[in-house]
Amino acid sequence: MTTAITILAVLAGLVLVVAFWVIGIYNGLVKLRNLYRNAFAQIDVQLKRRYDLIPNLVETAKSFMKHEKETLEGVIEARNMASSARQSANTEDASSMGALMAAEGGLGGALGRLFALSEAYPDLKSNANMMQVSEELTTTENKISFSRQAYNDAVTQYNTQTEVFPSSLIAGIFNFGTATLFEVTEESEREAVKVEF
Repeated sequence: MTTAITILAVLAGLVLVVAFWVIGIYNGLVKLRNLYRNAFAQIDVQLKRRYDLIPNLVETAKSFMKHEKETLEGVIEARNMASSARQSANTEDASSMGALMAAEGGLGGALGRLFALSEAYPDLKSNANMMQVSEELTTTENKISFSRQAYNDAVTQYNTQTEVFPSSLIAGIFNFGTATLFEVTEESEREAVKVEF
């Protein structure tokens, strides 16, 4: 009878060790998931700030660039598409993140065209309001860049943890999906938007 009790005690101890091990891995995965979700929220804040600055930029440019209506409308359209993609982005859905990355690429291209055209308007370049909005936009672009880097670092750490053994077993059991990196999708996006006036 003592042997049976000893065997039961050893089995109970093993069950407890395995249970604590599973709980530890699960909690670690939850922590990593929350870290990358928070990092994406930081990107989201900066993208919203950028989207809020663009109408000010266009309104200021509009008074100087009357003959560039198509370009200005293109910037607003690209901004609206990017804003819509941001609102529907889901870090665990590669297609929605792909749509966000593509929309951001389109917005970057439209802003690049606007800034290239603005070179032909010296009065616009020297306008105080334009210089202020440009400075705020430059600061925001830098913050977006840093936020994307922090997000991608957090996603990489999370994805690695969900793929390595033995935590991949726990990740599979509890449906921890793969998160999507915020990557550059087009070669033209690799060049930073130059905000110079």
